[in-house]
Amino acid sequence: MSLVSTNTSKIDRLAQLTATSEHASGASLWREAMRRLRSSKMAVIGAAIIALFVLVAVIGPWVAPYGPVEQTWRGEVFPNQGKFVGPRADNWFGLDHLGRDTFSRFLVGARQTLLVGVVSMLIGLVAGAVVGAVSGAAATLGGRTGQRIDSVIMRFTDIMLALPSLLLAVSIAAVMGQSLTTVMIAVGVVQVPIFARLLRGSMLAQGGSDYVLAARSLGIRKRRIVLTQIMPNSLSPVIVQATLSLATAIIEAAALSYLGLGNPDPAVPEWGVMLSQAQRFFDNAPLMSAFPAIGIIITALGFTLLGEAMREALDPKLRG
Repeated sequence: MSLVSTNTSKIDRLAQLTATSEHASGASLWREAMRRLRSSKMAVIGAAIIALFVLVAVIGPWVAPYGPVEQTWRGEVFPNQGKFVGPRADNWFGLDHLGRDTFSRFLVGARQTLLVGVVSMLIGLVAGAVVGAVSGAAATLGGRTGQRIDSVIMRFTDIMLALPSLLLAVSIAAVMGQSLTTVMIAVGVVQVPIFARLLRGSMLAQGGSDYVLAARSLGIRKRRIVLTQIMPNSLSPVIVQATLSLATAIIEAAALSYLGLGNPDPAVPEWGVMLSQAQRFFDNAPLMSAFPAIGIIITALGFTLLGEAMREALDPKLRG
C-alpha cells in the first residue's frame, strides 16, 4: 500500500468515528468519550504533561531566576577549550556556551515553543477546515458539479499528503526566509491537507444521516443544512486531530529552528534554537542539548497520549 493510501485511510477512518459512535449509542458522544477518558491512564498522563507544559509556558518568564540573555557567568565558560559549567546550586541546568543560565532560558523558551505550536496548528486547522468544508459540502449536496469540485480539491490534497511533511515545511520556510512567522506558516501549511481531508470525510459520513435526509425532505436550503446541521456534527474528529497535530507542530517547528530557519535572533530562547546552539558542543557539554531535547520529547508525548486516548474513546472498535 502506498504512503498516500496509508495516510488517507487513517484520516478517513478517524472521520467516520463520530458518525459510527453516534449511531451505535443514544447517549451523547462526548459525554461517553469523557467518561472513558477519565478512566484512561494514557489520557490522564497526557493531560498532566500538557498542563505542566502550559503552566511552565505561562509563568516561566516570571519565575525564571535570571534573565534569559544575561551573560552573568561568561568568565567561567570557555567553549574553545572545552570548559563548561554543569548543573549546580545557582544554575540548576548549568550554563550555556555564553555563560547564560540554561534553566532560565528553558523556562522562557517554553512559551515560544507553545506559541509556535499553537499558532501553527490554528493556521492548519482554520485553512484546512475551510478547504474541507467546501469539499465536503460540494460532495454531499452539490450534485455532479459538486462532486467534480470535490474531486479536484481532494487530488491537490492527496498530492500534499504524498510529500514528506518536514521536507515540505523546510521548502516553504526556505522560500519565505528566516523568521519565527515563517516557521509558523510553514508548519501550518503542512497541516492543512490533514484537516481538510478529515473534515471532508466526516461531513460525508454525516451526509447520509437521517436528520440530513429529513431536512432535505422538508425543503430546507442546502447551505443551511451544511452550516447548521452537517458542520457542527462533523467537528469531533477534527478536535481530536488538533490535539495530535500540536505534537507534530512542536516537533516540526523545533526541527526548522534546529536547521537555522527559525528566529534569526539567537538571543531569543526557544527549545529548537537552544538545541541548535548546543549541538556544536555536544562532546564536552551533552546536557546543554539534553534539556531542550527532553522538553520537546515529553511535551510532544503529552499531546500524543491525550490525542490517541481521545481517538480511542471515539472509536467503538477500540473500546475495552
